[in-house]
Amino acid sequence: MSDFEEPLHMTPDEFRRRGHEVVDWVADYMANIEQYPVLAQVQPGDIRAKLPPHPPEHPEPFADVLADLDSIIVPGITHWQSPDFFAYFASNATGPAILGDLVSSGLGVQGMAWATSPAATELETHVCDWMVEVMGLPERFLSTSDGGGVIQDSASSGSLVSMLAARHRLGSADAIARMTLYTTAQSNSSIEKSARIAGIPHERVRFIDVDDTFAMRPDALAAAIDADLAAGLVPMAVVATTGTTSSAALDPLHAIADITEAHGLWLHVDGAYAGSATVCPEFRYLNDGLERADSYVFNPHKWLLTNFDCSLLYVADRDALIDALSILPPYLRNQATESGEVIDYRDWQVPLGRRFRALKLWFVLRHYGMAGLRAHIRRHVAWAREFAGWVEADPDFEVVAPVPLALVCFRHTGGDDVNRRILDTCNASGELYLISTVLDDQVVLRLAIGSVTTERRHVEAAWKAITAAAGCVGGSS
Repeated sequence: MSDFEEPLHMTPDEFRRRGHEVVDWVADYMANIEQYPVLAQVQPGDIRAKLPPHPPEHPEPFADVLADLDSIIVPGITHWQSPDFFAYFASNATGPAILGDLVSSGLGVQGMAWATSPAATELETHVCDWMVEVMGLPERFLSTSDGGGVIQDSASSGSLVSMLAARHRLGSADAIARMTLYTTAQSNSSIEKSARIAGIPHERVRFIDVDDTFAMRPDALAAAIDADLAAGLVPMAVVATTGTTSSAALDPLHAIADITEAHGLWLHVDGAYAGSATVCPEFRYLNDGLERADSYVFNPHKWLLTNFDCSLLYVADRDALIDALSILPPYLRNQATESGEVIDYRDWQVPLGRRFRALKLWFVLRHYGMAGLRAHIRRHVAWAREFAGWVEADPDFEVVAPVPLALVCFRHTGGDDVNRRILDTCNASGELYLISTVLDDQVVLRLAIGSVTTERRHVEAAWKAITAAAGCVGGSS
């Protein structure tokens, strides 16, 4: 017998009451987001110092939990939903996506196989097929073809399982022991991390030279592959990027595919950031060459109004993925799986378990419609181009990379130290949040527009803050 005298679980009625309180709290946060400093104004250890050293022995009032959200948690939050967040690519959280996640949590589905919740699997398959239509992707990525789509937690996981499929396709242990991977230093750091997990040591990851737009040079790729073949190594895969993290550079997919097809290499394309833009027909050129890729990943949780985590991975041949990842012990066997008529998404990812992520994307697509998604992307691109125009018109600043979408890479002409001081001054003010990168061995500032709450006035205010910071640190702006 338990000695616990209080009700052990939250009843549906209490959940209803507390749920209203939590939704009100989130709604208030969303309404007041602009009043917070973008960067958390705390020092290392400040949050833990406010927490009790031991967990509670007895239940605490729910009102106390909500109060601690305000007094302890919010001061330690960097506000990704702030309209003045221009640092990393956005991580959008919108009303319909949040509500979709709430329903997913309430259902508590563990959708590892079709049999464990048919709706979780079939909605995911259907939404992934919808996105092929919405974004003008190759038909080979449809579930009705030999390929198909799956929702991963992040592009990192999508890239990893693609590499595992490419590795499996090599066949022999001898070939796997000598495999090499090709990408550029402009690709996301997750690519090298995925290579390590897949068993490719750092010294066999080839970082191919880039051109003056920071895109992969096909001639350098071909030369690297030829050199490795001559050395007795086994080229495995090439990872190309449409929309790199540092500069939104666009690798030339057709020229790269010419090389991968000639050598029988797997071609994986990382479109984590830029992929969302292809909901707009005018940006469909970003898909040119995707019809020749073995796998492709992009993140609705970056720029397509769906909160983290939601990353779509498409493969041209799902058998390659399943063969690499499928393990079927007796406790996972069931009639539906044995029939071969269903998809078990556990075989398309590293973990066994999986959340019902498709719900929030489904909510978003139905709430905004395609017209709403297009409007969201277009306004950000327009504001980025306007910002780039302000930079170009200022003799003290320069744009240092093409601006195909909503990322502007720019710098003060006064040199690296001046740019670092501008960055530190802007971020310390709490008015906006920027990060820097390095292009052509120079410190470069990045302004990435993507937040749901950002309006043109916030972009204009950011430029004024940047030029004011330049004046304060010794730039003549």
